[in-house]
Amino acid sequence: MAARKVSKGCGAHPARRAALIVAACAGIGPTLTIAPALAQSLMADGQTLPAYDGNEGFWTDKDQGPALAPTESPDGNTRMADGTEATQVSSVASPSQQVRIAPSVNAPQRGTAATVLADNVTLDGNKQLTASGGVVIWYQGTRLIASRVIYDGQNGGAIIEGPIHLTQPDRRGTRDETIVIADSAQLDPNLQDGILRGARLVLARELQLASREMRREQEGRITTMDNVVASSCNVCASDPVPLWEIRARRITHDAQTKMLHFDQPQFRAFGVPLASLPSLTAPDPTVERMTGFLRPQFRTTSSLGVGIKLPYFITLGDHADLTVTPYVAASRTTTLELRYRQAYSNGEMEWNGALSRDDIEPGETRGYLFGAARFELPRGYQLGVQLQMATNRAYLLDYDITDADRLWSGLTLDRVKRDRMVIARIGNYESLRDDEPDDITPSVVADALWERRWQPDRIGGIASLEWSMHAHRRQSNEDIIGRDMARASVMLDWQRNEILPGGVVGTVETQLNTDFYTINQDSRYEDFVARADPTLAAELRWPLARHSGGVTQIIEPVAQLIWSPERDAEDEVPNEDSRLIEFDEGNLYSLDRFPGWDARESGLRANLGVSWTRIDPTGWQLGVTAGRVLRSQPDSAFDGTGPLGGKRSDWLLSANYSGTNGLALVNRALFDDSFTMSRNELRLGWLKPGLQVSAGYLWMDSDPREDRMEDVSELTAVAGWQIRDGWWASAETRYDFAENRAQKAELGLEYRNECVTVEMSVKRRFSSSETLREDTSLDLGVRLGGFGKQQSGPGTVARRACLR
Repeated sequence: MAARKVSKGCGAHPARRAALIVAACAGIGPTLTIAPALAQSLMADGQTLPAYDGNEGFWTDKDQGPALAPTESPDGNTRMADGTEATQVSSVASPSQQVRIAPSVNAPQRGTAATVLADNVTLDGNKQLTASGGVVIWYQGTRLIASRVIYDGQNGGAIIEGPIHLTQPDRRGTRDETIVIADSAQLDPNLQDGILRGARLVLARELQLASREMRREQEGRITTMDNVVASSCNVCASDPVPLWEIRARRITHDAQTKMLHFDQPQFRAFGVPLASLPSLTAPDPTVERMTGFLRPQFRTTSSLGVGIKLPYFITLGDHADLTVTPYVAASRTTTLELRYRQAYSNGEMEWNGALSRDDIEPGETRGYLFGAARFELPRGYQLGVQLQMATNRAYLLDYDITDADRLWSGLTLDRVKRDRMVIARIGNYESLRDDEPDDITPSVVADALWERRWQPDRIGGIASLEWSMHAHRRQSNEDIIGRDMARASVMLDWQRNEILPGGVVGTVETQLNTDFYTINQDSRYEDFVARADPTLAAELRWPLARHSGGVTQIIEPVAQLIWSPERDAEDEVPNEDSRLIEFDEGNLYSLDRFPGWDARESGLRANLGVSWTRIDPTGWQLGVTAGRVLRSQPDSAFDGTGPLGGKRSDWLLSANYSGTNGLALVNRALFDDSFTMSRNELRLGWLKPGLQVSAGYLWMDSDPREDRMEDVSELTAVAGWQIRDGWWASAETRYDFAENRAQKAELGLEYRNECVTVEMSVKRRFSSSETLREDTSLDLGVRLGGFGKQQSGPGTVARRACLR
């Protein structure tokens, strides 16, 4: 941001107040600099991608680079598009956007005069200046408010009578804000150093330290307080005992290193002494990263017993850190967890791992290692690296690491621009499921895709060209179950829209798909298959709108006719990537509803539907969509089963509602002509102050083609609500109605006030198998406010106030 000059004139003050300008007014020209913030986002394929402000990109100056927040926990439960779990690169905590004021070349230097405002000002023959009545003194960015000030012009000291309020207004609202309050003081001319009596120091408006006497040295950098009490709790005259406090013989605060040193501290809760130490060092509330112990976590599980985690955070410069977390449980369980993170000028990475020896598998050493990295390359390319290894799934669940049942390790390379896209990916899958042996599931998988879109000059419309390749390999060498495949595909597409008479929107589209397959170790198919699938489509839409009494209603019938030749038996290939098919309002008017390349819709078909939307002036909205697919002949690609298997598909009926109170509902159903339901999905979301609800119910008929041998009837729900100020409750459940039992359940309770946060949760896992067992865990964490920068949580904070 460009520097901006701010000039101050010597103006007249109100007549009722006397003013003395000790020296001529000097204009100050500050330079305003705003630091950019750096974060990251999760891509659709589960990889992490840095997000920039504007066109800045990554930090280029390593001395001002991002700092990793020590308490940030990676989300290991983020699903990737292929069903694996994504190891997220940790969030990067950059300095908050703050204004730094740097004096210009004309700024007053040390020894320049101060500005004094007061009701009464006198100057005697001994050069002693006395100001009384609402005294305000400005000097080098420091503001002092007092009732009476006596300044000795010969010695340069000042005697101040309170109440005294000493601040630096340019730091107001920033994490460097410091407030000093005292009854009386004797300060040096710089108004920073000296002795204050009956003093109280407030750091970042969180931690307050009170003592009878406070000494400040080195221009306010070092503050020493004797016989001091420290707490971040509100202290009232009617109730002077805080929720917790630390009493010490001496506390020293270094404003430069942002450290607090306690000499002979004693921790008290509700006025009762609980623990004493010879000395203690802790960060002040402004610290985001500093070597030291983090908040301990108490954890009890039915498998491991009572245990405690005590993480120790180690800073390795501004761009790297290491967290070492020993975990000891009652059942002779010993675990060491490690986390290493580093930020570069063009990317970042994170490694998480652990090693354990426990009674669950006596004599065995179990562990895991997850790593992820993301780098920005020249010309807009992004390189992603991911590594996932684990002894077994039971270990990941026993130690509450992740619910992943498939692991993926590999490399990704992508670039996305306005008119073109490049994506490449190669890696290895490891299945942790009991029903997926590693030798018959694809392990090594490689994919590449290049796509470009443009507008042809002569025919208009939008054209696109896509090249893609895929290959996968199984470990088994047996026929059929050890099948290996490779594919290369080319797709050319063109479509054009026109508005016809009467407001009808017409669309024509043509598409040509060409595939080349090599198939090994499967005697049922040819070793090499080449096929071409042309497609022609025409569509008519007639959007109609009506506006009356502030209400807007929109109805839109759609008819789409599609033709592509029937598939020949000699063109058949194994269906590896298109086994799970969705049929919803999102693909009702699609040329092909198969998610991959191995299977495609063919024949003559018509997609018919109509949608209706009502928009109310009060803000709520209601929409309904209905439709189905008609075919001249059943499509062999669906094997005659499922909602799309016959000449007439199931009816699709979808309704959605969104209100001004934060409530959103979506229901999608598939049923035949006799109203027999094959699938139904209900989603509910309710977001408002003090309430967060997300729930879903799913019903699906059994379908052997999709390896679903039994009906699915399942409820999932996540909720959080404000019980009262400071109290936030949460619940999560997953219930299987087909099995008539819960799969998981979790309850959480959190209390937060201005000085303490208590988090409690209980989890129950009901699933069991040869490698998994039912388990119940209880977690407890306590965090004191005022030491290190605190992360905000859901709900409100119970801030106690003093009654007057």
